[in-house]
Amino acid sequence: MTERVFNVLFLCTGNTARSILAEKILSRDGAGKFRAFSAGSHPKGMVNPFALKVLKDAGYPTDGARSKSWDEFAGENAPKMDFVFTVCDSAAGEACPHWPGQPMTAHWGIEDPAAVEGSDVDKERAFVTAFRFLKNRVGAFAAIPVERLDKLTLVSRLREIGEMEGATTHKRTEIKA
Repeated sequence: MTERVFNVLFLCTGNTARSILAEKILSRDGAGKFRAFSAGSHPKGMVNPFALKVLKDAGYPTDGARSKSWDEFAGENAPKMDFVFTVCDSAAGEACPHWPGQPMTAHWGIEDPAAVEGSDVDKERAFVTAFRFLKNRVGAFAAIPVERLDKLTLVSRLREIGEMEGATTHKRTEIKA
């Protein structure tokens, strides 16, 4: 018997850093159980080079990484999402499109590593930190027996993951089931 593969969309405003990191982490660490995607409300059209470097240094593939609009995932021909996670506070506060399939949503905000100014060492350190926080969240999510939990329990687990170490102070007021 083949187990169901769940589609997961990570959202950020520019889709250059955090959402790309989360997509690539889940693509590898959740392979066979999850299909990961990322998008932005206002994509910048490029992936931050530090995101690609940190992924490569950690042994994660970066092929296919690109900054794209969330409109790609809102149309009727788009993959039906089971989960949609915002990873930046500005995307969490925006009015999102209607997602086909009525996915569960949660906010997993962390600080924007692309906003760090200073030396390349400082910038890379910020990306390594973001990677670590996202890897912890993705690992906790991938370990959940999603197919066996009721919605209320799953909502609670998704909220707990969003409050793990590194969470931004913005709290999304609702998690949709």
